[in-house]
Amino acid sequence: MKNIPDKTGYYLAGFADGEGSFNVSLRPRPDYKNKWKVSVCFNVSQKDKVILTLYKRWLGCGTLRSREDGVWYYEVNNLNSIKECIIPFFEKYKFLSAKKKRDFSKFKQIVSIIDSDDHLTKEGFRKILAIREDMNDGGKRRYTRKDIEESSETIR
Repeated sequence: MKNIPDKTGYYLAGFADGEGSFNVSLRPRPDYKNKWKVSVCFNVSQKDKVILTLYKRWLGCGTLRSREDGVWYYEVNNLNSIKECIIPFFEKYKFLSAKKKRDFSKFKQIVSIIDSDDHLTKEGFRKILAIREDMNDGGKRRYTRKDIEESSETIR
């Protein structure tokens, strides 16, 4: 993470407070011990690419992509970039909304579990499922907690 001018840092944090998202996704992986791959991601989407390029420029990580509908999104899904750039940035330039503060706190807990490899244990994996449950107000999920727990019964 570069030495970001405070004015820019607060602007980007405020923008992410309204438009950003911290996500934890689970994808089926039969070759994994717990049968699921856990991934973390921070993203912001917007029709105007200019604001999103500021994130990439000042945070020094992530990718910028466009969708077919003309919306651009900036995302960071590399664990090291999240630990070294995204988390320190938002710890310095804090959110104002209670909802984003809560989601960021839960996101950091999950990153910590993954970073310590505890997500590879059944206890750590279940802890991630519990923490993730009410992030992003429950969000739209492809796989429910029940689906995941039932399909990973073999880890008991």
